[in-house]
Order: sequence, then C-alpha cells, then structure tokens
Amino acid sequence: MLRRWVRIAPSRFRFLKGNDEAVSVPPIRLRQLNARVVNPRGRYVLYWMTAFRRLDWNFALEHAVGRSRELGRPLVILEALRCGYRWASDRLHRFIIDGMAAHARRLAGSRVRYFPYVEPKAGAGSGLLRALADQAALVVADDYPAFFLPRMLAAAAARVPVPVEAVDSNGLLPLRLAPRAFARAYDLRRFLQRELPGHLGAFPREHPLSGAPLPTPVSMPAEITGRWPSAERALLDDAIDLAQFPIAHAPAPVGVSGGAPAAGRVLERFVERRLGSYAEARNDLSQAGTSELSPYLHFGHIAAHEVFRRVMDREGWSPGDLSADASGARAGWWGVSPAAEAFLDQLVTWRELGFNATCHLPDYELYETLPDWAQDTLAAHADDPRPYTYSGEEFASARTHDELWNAAQRQLVREGRIQNYLRMLWGKKILEWSASPRAALETMVELNNRYALDGRDPNSYSGI
Repeated sequence: MLRRWVRIAPSRFRFLKGNDEAVSVPPIRLRQLNARVVNPRGRYVLYWMTAFRRLDWNFALEHAVGRSRELGRPLVILEALRCGYRWASDRLHRFIIDGMAAHARRLAGSRVRYFPYVEPKAGAGSGLLRALADQAALVVADDYPAFFLPRMLAAAAARVPVPVEAVDSNGLLPLRLAPRAFARAYDLRRFLQRELPGHLGAFPREHPLSGAPLPTPVSMPAEITGRWPSAERALLDDAIDLAQFPIAHAPAPVGVSGGAPAAGRVLERFVERRLGSYAEARNDLSQAGTSELSPYLHFGHIAAHEVFRRVMDREGWSPGDLSADASGARAGWWGVSPAAEAFLDQLVTWRELGFNATCHLPDYELYETLPDWAQDTLAAHADDPRPYTYSGEEFASARTHDELWNAAQRQLVREGRIQNYLRMLWGKKILEWSASPRAALETMVELNNRYALDGRDPNSYSGI
C-alpha cells in the first residue's frame, strides 16, 4: 500500500495510507487492562487524566474523544489530585493545580464535562473512580510507566466493572516498541535511528477536542458530587488555599507557573531565543541556554510531540532529511542544525532512555537493577577511604565542606532545579561522600524527588 509523508496545516506531519484520512491512535499505544465489555447502558465515556495533564497533543484524550463519538456517549474528564502521594508538598500541588485551573477555564461552557477533584485529606477520594466508572461505558486512562501510577492503574482496572483502555502518550517512541531495556544511550540511539522513522508520522492531533461536536454533556449525579465535590469553581476563582491540605508545606512553590499555557510560553521563548545557541550554552551556569521544559514534560502539561514539531518547524525539517545511517551517532542523524541535533538528543534519546527503563524494568528504582558491570565496580570500591561522609539531613541542608556542591543543593531547594552541568557533580559527590552506594542512591532519590519540580519521573531514576 502506498505510504507517504504529507504536511497538514497547522504545521503537522501525519502518516497517510493512500488517500485515507490521517491515522488515529496507533494500536501499539493501546492496552486493554481488563477483560470487561463496554457497558451498553453507560451514560458517558470517562477519561481518567493522571499523567498527560493537557488538552492538546494527547493520544489518550484523542482516543477518549474517538470512543465518545463512536458510542454516541458524552465525554467526562476526571482530573484528580491526591494528597497522600509520596513527597506531596505545596511545591508540587501548586504546579499541578495551576494546570487544573487552566483546564477549568478552557473547558467552561464546552461540550466536555470536566470534573476536577482535589482531595482534602488522605483517602477522601477513595471510591470516586469506581463510582464514576459504575455509570460509564468504559474508562480511558493514561499509560505512564513510573512512580505510583502503574500500580494505581492496575488496581483500578481490577475493580471497575467496565473496560479500562490505557493509552501511551509519553514520547515519540511507543513504549512497547522496544523489546527490552537499554542500558546505554548509544544502544537506544541505534534502535531509535532504525525504528523511529516509521512512527514519526503518527502524531497525536494538535487539538483532539476540535472537529465534530461531542454528544451533549451529562450532569454529574448528586450522590457523587455530594461526596466528592468538584473543585471547578474554586479553580476558576483561584481560591484553593494550600494550607488546608495535610501535605508538606515545604518546599514552597517556586516562582514558576504550571499548566499548558505556561508551558507553551516557555517553549516559544526557548525556540525563538535559546535554541540557536543550545549546543554551546546548555551547560552555562546562568541557565540561559536551557529549555526549562522539564517540569512541564514531567507533569504532562506539554507533549514531546509538540516540542519536536515546534523545533522542526523552526529548522524547516522534513522526514527526507533523516540520515540513512543508523550508527548510533549523537549528531547528524536528524539532518538539522548542530544546536537542534543537541537538543533532540536530550528530548528523544535521553528522555526515552528513562521511559524505556521504567517500562521494561519492574523494579527500576532498586539498586539491583543497575547493570552488572556497574554493581561490580561499585562493590570493588565499597571499602575505599572516604575522608568525608554525610547523612541525608546534612546533604539536604547543604552542610558539606564543598561550597560549590552546597550552592547546587541550595538551588535545588530554592528553585526546584539544578543547573545542568552541576547536576552531574551533585550526584557524583553524593556517591563519593556516602557510606555506601546504596545509601547514596537513597539520598539522591529522596532529595531529587522531594525538591525537584521534575522529580519522580522516569528520567529521575535513569539519571540517578
């Protein structure tokens, strides 16, 4: 069958088969998590938004919209925020709530029933998904491979009476295309260079809610809203006080807004002002050359597909520019400028390396999942002299003998990030100054996930 690349306005590639319409969600990105059948009496299709917290460039939302139209059932979006997750804090809550407020504003008066729920105390949200699923035709969910989300998804699929269809909208490479976990970026890069071209055309729709009108929205039953009140009004009025939640009130929010609109502004600034000097400036101590997109990618406020498209539009790229040489080379394969090549290696190779590991290694956070050669090397040096050793609390409060390291840690605590080059030094010195490699791993995970806006991510664990 004839296959060809085309460019479809606005500035978007889709992979077409002959004269068919653009391909929708690729089957490799879909998983049915239980053996239930669609409830023919279900009042709506429920999209449970947990990881891809955005209304654009989202395969999961696109699939939910398609199912809504197919079944002739209205679409309900549940976006909930627990307060009992590990490392819950004002910093993380505020960033997520900013995104929920943007969704409430955008969906107000639309044909989508948006149901935002912010849990007032640990456990208060228990039963909400089941109550909504009881009246649904099916549930569409985000297929994310890290933190507590895979366990939560599996538990929910076992309890609800309808199908749970999980959709992968994590990155350019479908999670389950790779046959195994890759221990080195070079090996994954070679795999990407061979396999990714066949998937670059199947992008999520830029605006999945546009097009044919969705069925008329349903009202939420009083027995549900009475027990689990929607936070929509409070989000629209900016009236959610973080002090009311039983979460850590430190670290405090940083001076950066969360949500898709903020992510779009950061992306635009990067592409227009910083991308051209990215290869030279990304490790500059001023942070002036970095994209600053990592927190937005982590919380799903922006898609890797959108970032890729915006960069490639600036470069005037088309798929024909790809090199035929799948050698694993870090630069030159994309056929764009050196700055864009350097950025794409971070956005695609290094980011996908973390997702690949968390997808294929069930115990990815454990010391035992390190490659054998790494464990052997660490064991061989376990008894090396350590002139300095520090406790987790000493590391957290930046009380080491090294002022440069202390400055990096203070930046993490204050800003929720560490300058790129210093982040490597930060981790290596924790290993050097800890009583054992296992203690170093525990310290790094704790500090990164507690303070970093982009912590708790597949790349948190692969980087550490």
